[in-house]
Amino acid sequence: MRSNKSARSVKAIPGGLADEQPNGKKQDKSLLDTVRQNQARAAAKSTKYGNGPPMAKDDDDDDDEFYDADESHETSPKTDTYAGHIEIDGVTKDLAKNSLDEDSESETQDLPPLKALSSNHQVLDHGPDSDVFSNPIDVFIHSGANLCFGLLLVMISMIPPAFNRLLFIIGFHGDRDRGLCLLWQASKFHNINGAMAGLCLLGFYNQVISFADVLPEPSITRTSENEAQQDVQGYPQERCEALLQDMRSRHPKSHLWLLEQARMEAMNRRLSTALSILESSAKHKSPLKQVEALNMFEKSLMAMSIHDYKLCAESFLNCVKLNNWSHALYYYFAGAAHVESYRHCVMSGGSDKERKKHAEKATRYFHQAPQHAGKKKFMARQLPFDVFVARKIQKWDARAKEWDVPFIDAVGVSPLEEMVFFWNGYRRMDDAQLQTSLENLKWSDDPARGNKSTWAKEEADEKAVLAVLRAVTLRNLQRFDEAATILKENVLAVPNSELKGGFRDDWTAPCARYEMGVGAWMRRKQGGKEEVEWVKECEGWIEKAAKWEGYELDARVGLKIATAQDTIKKFWEGRKAA
Repeated sequence: MRSNKSARSVKAIPGGLADEQPNGKKQDKSLLDTVRQNQARAAAKSTKYGNGPPMAKDDDDDDDEFYDADESHETSPKTDTYAGHIEIDGVTKDLAKNSLDEDSESETQDLPPLKALSSNHQVLDHGPDSDVFSNPIDVFIHSGANLCFGLLLVMISMIPPAFNRLLFIIGFHGDRDRGLCLLWQASKFHNINGAMAGLCLLGFYNQVISFADVLPEPSITRTSENEAQQDVQGYPQERCEALLQDMRSRHPKSHLWLLEQARMEAMNRRLSTALSILESSAKHKSPLKQVEALNMFEKSLMAMSIHDYKLCAESFLNCVKLNNWSHALYYYFAGAAHVESYRHCVMSGGSDKERKKHAEKATRYFHQAPQHAGKKKFMARQLPFDVFVARKIQKWDARAKEWDVPFIDAVGVSPLEEMVFFWNGYRRMDDAQLQTSLENLKWSDDPARGNKSTWAKEEADEKAVLAVLRAVTLRNLQRFDEAATILKENVLAVPNSELKGGFRDDWTAPCARYEMGVGAWMRRKQGGKEEVEWVKECEGWIEKAAKWEGYELDARVGLKIATAQDTIKKFWEGRKAA
C-alpha cells in the first residue's frame, strides 16, 4: 500500500501548479487552494486509517516509501451489508442498504425474476399462429434470422474436406442438423422467408442429398404425446412431400415447385414420372428465363439417366440458348449422347447412314466444347468441368492420331455413363435402367458386342474408369461383392503412378476408395459382420478418399465425402449416447 508521503508533488503535475509559472505570472489562487485542501484532507485521513506516518512536507517523488497493509482485522467483524459511505459530487450517500444477500429487499425487487427471462427457451418450436408472433415485424425478423443463419450453417457443413480444414482454422464451423432445423422452422411462416426456406430445404434434399450415398436412415423422434417428427438427417420423404404440398398451395402459379416435384420423383427412382412432369410444365412457360433454364437442364439430366439419347442431346443444345454458362459442358453432353446412339447403331446393325450421322454430330459437338471452355470463370479460375472437357478432347485426339482411327473410335469408355456417375444418376435409376447402363459399358471390353480393336491398347487409367462405373452400377443393384472385387482387381491393385499424369483420368483412385466405403456402409445391415465392423471399414475407406491429393473434379466428389464423414460422425455419437 502506498503511503501518503508518496503523493505526487505539485511541481510534478504537467503544466506546473506551483506559485510561479515559467513566464513569472501568478497561478490562479482558487486552483492552488483546491490542491492544498486536497493534500490536507489526504494527510488527515492517512493519520486516521493508514499505517504509515503522516505525509511529510517534503513531497519530492524521489523519497516515496511503501508500507504493507494489515491483512487481518479481528476487531472488524464481517457484515452482510456494506457499512461505508461514498461521496459523489460532494454528496455523501449511505450504502448500508445495499446487501449481498439474495433474500434481502433492495431496489432490484421490481425487476422480473431470472426464470421469467429464460423460461421461453423453446421459442424456435412456435408456429406462425402462436401468440409469441402477434407482431408482424417479429414474424419477419424471426423467420429471416432462421433462414439466413440456417442456410449459412448448412452451406459450411457441405464444404469439401480440403477447404473445410481451412475454414476450421479461422473459426468457421458448420452444423448441418442445426441449420436444417432452423430452415424447417422458417418454412412454417407464410412470407418470403418461409418460401425461400422451403425452396432451400427441397433443393437440399432433392439435389444435395441425391448426390450423396452414405446417409443415415431417417428416424422418428417424439416431440410431444400426439406428434411425431422425422429426423432432419437422411431423406425424410413424408416430411418433404408435406412441405412441397404446402408450398404448392401457397404459391400455385410458381413453376419452381413443379421442378421440385419432378426432382422428388426422380429421387424416388421414378424418372419417367419426373420427366413427364417437366414436359407438361414446359407447355406453360415461366415468365422467368432462369426458371425455364433450370427446367431444361433438369430435363436433360433425366433424359440422360433414362437413356433417351435423342431427347438428351436436343435438351442440352437448348440449354446453350437459355444459359450463358457452361456451354462447353452442354456441347460435351450432346456429343456424348450421339456417341451412345452411334454405338447402339453398331451393336444393333443399324444403317451406315445412321452411323455416319451420329459419328459426325458427336465429333462436331465434342470439338465445339473446347472452344467455349475458359470463357466463364469463377474466382479467376476456370470452371472444373471446362478443364475436364478440354483434357478429354485432347486425350481422344491424341489417341485417334496414334492409333490411326476415326475420332469416334478413339473415344474410350462411355462418356455419357461417366457423366451419369458424376451427376449421380445411378441413384435415380430403377433396376431396368441400371441393366441398360451395364450393357452400355460392355462396348469397351466385350469383343462380341463392341469395340474389338482398341481395348487391348488402352492404358490402366481407362480400364480403371470402366471398373469404377461398372462397380457403381452393380452396387446400386445390391451386388456388393461383385462391385468390391472389380475395384480391388482393376483399381486398388494398380500403382497410383499409372493412374495420373498427362491426359490420364486421375479421379479413379480416390473414387474407388470412396466406393469401397459406400459398399461397406450399405452392407452394415446385411450380416456377415457386426454393424460396428462394417462402419469402421467404411470410415477407413472414406478417410483415405478424404486425404487424397488433389485430382480432377475433387470438389464434386468432395461433397459426397463430406456428407459421408458427417453421417459416420453422427453414427458414433448415437452409439455413444445409447
